[in-house]
Amino acid sequence: MSGLVDALLIVVVVVVVIARQFRASRIDAGRRWWLLPVVLAVVALREPGLVDAHHRTASVVLLTAELLTGLAIGAGWAWTSRIGAEPDGAVWSRSTRASGAVWAVGIGVRVGLFALGAAIGVHQNSSALLLALAATLLVRSGILVQRAHSLRPAAAPAPAYGEPMLHSTGKERA
Repeated sequence: MSGLVDALLIVVVVVVVIARQFRASRIDAGRRWWLLPVVLAVVALREPGLVDAHHRTASVVLLTAELLTGLAIGAGWAWTSRIGAEPDGAVWSRSTRASGAVWAVGIGVRVGLFALGAAIGVHQNSSALLLALAATLLVRSGILVQRAHSLRPAAAPAPAYGEPMLHSTGKERA
């Protein structure tokens, strides 16, 4: 993809993801919560130029910093989201103002990393940003699914086939 298409894709994904997260949304742990991050990572890794051939070390350091920033944003976003369970066991999440602050700080750090790379002459591709976004979404979704599992009540184990079912009537018969 061209740089313009990559940038447009990143902006659209970020806007859609952020807008959706400030509304209450159901967490479905059985769903393929990891699918969108994996697709984004595959798209990012398919593009050439993830690492600048002329500034390999600096490029790898910036890419690592970008990925660590993405992981931190994902974890911060997940831990600042409110989650709650309904009596039927459904678990919902909603981002808070603190989640918005995590995003704002993360975007600021990413802009700083891009500016640092530009200042030292490292050619930066949008693939690094897309890969970091995939890491953000993967970590956030994983943590929310784990938090959702901790809220769901454990189901009473059903008796196995052939086991007698004990019914308590409140009084013993002789």
